[in-house]
Order: sequence, then C-alpha cells, then structure tokens
Amino acid sequence: MRTRRSNYPNNSNVTIPRRRRKQVSNIVEPEIRTIVEMAERTMEELLRAPTEGYGEAIVLPEINADHFEIKTNLLQLVQANPFYGRESENPHAHINSFKRITSTLRFRNVPNDVIKLMMFPYSLEGAAKTWYEKEPPNSILIWEDLVTKFVNQFFPPSKTTQLKNEISRFTQKFEETFSEAWERFKELLRACPHHGFTKLTQVDTFYNGLNENEQDFLNVAVGGNILSKTTREALNIIENKSKVCYSRNRSNASGMNATSSKMNERIDKLADQLSTLVEIVSKKFVTPAPVKAVEETYVTSGGAHSWYNCPATNNNQASVCATTGTYNQVNPPNRVSNQMAPPGFAPV
Repeated sequence: MRTRRSNYPNNSNVTIPRRRRKQVSNIVEPEIRTIVEMAERTMEELLRAPTEGYGEAIVLPEINADHFEIKTNLLQLVQANPFYGRESENPHAHINSFKRITSTLRFRNVPNDVIKLMMFPYSLEGAAKTWYEKEPPNSILIWEDLVTKFVNQFFPPSKTTQLKNEISRFTQKFEETFSEAWERFKELLRACPHHGFTKLTQVDTFYNGLNENEQDFLNVAVGGNILSKTTREALNIIENKSKVCYSRNRSNASGMNATSSKMNERIDKLADQLSTLVEIVSKKFVTPAPVKAVEETYVTSGGAHSWYNCPATNNNQASVCATTGTYNQVNPPNRVSNQMAPPGFAPV
C-alpha cells in the first residue's frame, strides 16, 4: 500500500504541510451583546428618542491652541451677507466673499481652514441652511469637501451650461457703449469661474460680438488689426480703451446733469412768477352784478293788452297805440312769430 510519505524521497528536508482549520467569525456575538444590553435597560430608557445621528456634518480637527475663541463681532461680520440658496445667487461669489473675510483672521497654531470650517455654517440662511442641516453627520472632513458639496448643490451642471452658452453667444446690445459691453462680458465670466474658456477664446468672442463701428475703432486703437497682437496685449488694449470710454461718458453725463439742473432752476423761477401773476389778477378781477331782464309791456285804454288786440286800432293799425315804456310781446294765436312789431320795439 502506497502511503503519503512515500511521495517524498528519503532523507529529504521537505516539511509536510498541515491542514489549517478555517476560523469562522462569530457573527451572532454582537447581536447577543445588543440583546443583553437592551434587557438591562429600563422601559423608560428604551422608549426615549435616539440621540444618535444628530452630529454636525463638519468634523473639526483637534486644535492645539490655548484660549482660542472666535469673537462675536467676527460672527456678525460673516452673518451680514448670508447665502440663501436663491436662483439669482452665485455660490462662487459667496465662497470668495467668505474667504476674503476669514483670510484676515490669524491665530497662532490654528490653520485658516479650521477657522473657515467653524464659521461657514453661520453664513447660511434659508434653503442653504436647510441643506447643510440635512447633510449626513461627519461627512465633511476638510475645507475642499465643503466647497465641492456646496457648489454642486447650488450650481448644478445645467446652470453651468446655460452660462457658458451666454458667454459664447455674447453680442453687444443696441446703444450699449464699448465700456458697458466689456463690463457685461466680464460679469458673465465671473458668474461662471469654471467656464473653461482660454484668454484667446475670450478675446475672440468679445471682438466678434461687437458691432462693426466698435470693431473698426478697436482696430484703429491697435494700429491695424487686433489679431496681430498677442493675447495679453489685446486684453490690455481692450481694458485701456474701456477705461477711456468710461471717463468720457462720465464727463459728458456730468455736463448734462449740470445743464439740466440749471434748466430746472429757470423753470422753477418762471413757475413762481406765473403763480404770482395769477394771484394778482384774481384779486383785481371784480365780478359784475347780475342784470335783471326787462319785460316790455304795453298799457293803453282798456287796460293792459297786447298791441295786436288794441281796441283803438280795430286790429288794423298798430301804430295808433301810444308807447308808455312797457310792452307785452306776446305772439297772437295762430300767427307767425316774425310778424312786424309796433314802431320803437324790437321785432319778434
């Protein structure tokens, strides 16, 4: 019978391997420990609300400084311009503003990133504060983690695409000056810091977005064609031209404001003079007394009667009636209104 030892030559130094038993981890042990702990706790303790999971999202490293404390006025300075998470707000601008404030703080043996991690939650309000409170506990370890999560939440990729399209389709508006167009173009670039456009692409996009007159003026300013200059030279020329145009527009605006103020003063003086004249005329004007209408009647023999019914004339000669100063102008029945009146009276 062939044994296992016969596979090896005699007097060999080979060690025969032995089978090792696999160590099975005791999975049941933690569960048993939990059951035992629950059995030892009272019903009141078991019915209490859990306190786990309420930790801060930011994990602050250990600070090896003595008497380190952030003053209240610094917190108020951060809270003066909070970020609400609105559509019109830019998280990049908020980060830059927050970094400018915290960069002025210097504490011995305290890194600046630790200060930023401690103070950043105080700069959030509204929807932004709600977002931070919903972050998992101990999920933010360093400042870069906080910036990445904050920007991804309030600056989604769709907004990046929209702003990049606005930059690439830039066009000078109607009646927009050169300096105004350049400032608006730079504002678009600042609104999307991760746009990815090179300096060459920026100059080319801005130049092609200008109207023909501004392109000609820019070429004259460089003494030929702006494409013959380097990217840095072209940017300097555009910036200098923008400052010159801005100063001219500002001086013209100040002159126009001075002229308009003088005109307003003259108009005010004329209005005062006119109101004074109107008041004087209204005081001198006398309202005439009302005149009563005179009723003309005719009186003769036989009492008052109309001239055409005078008995002395037998209804034929109206001139025989004597005029006494009063006369009744009454149209006879069945007679026209334009019948001749007696002498000395107006026609009816």
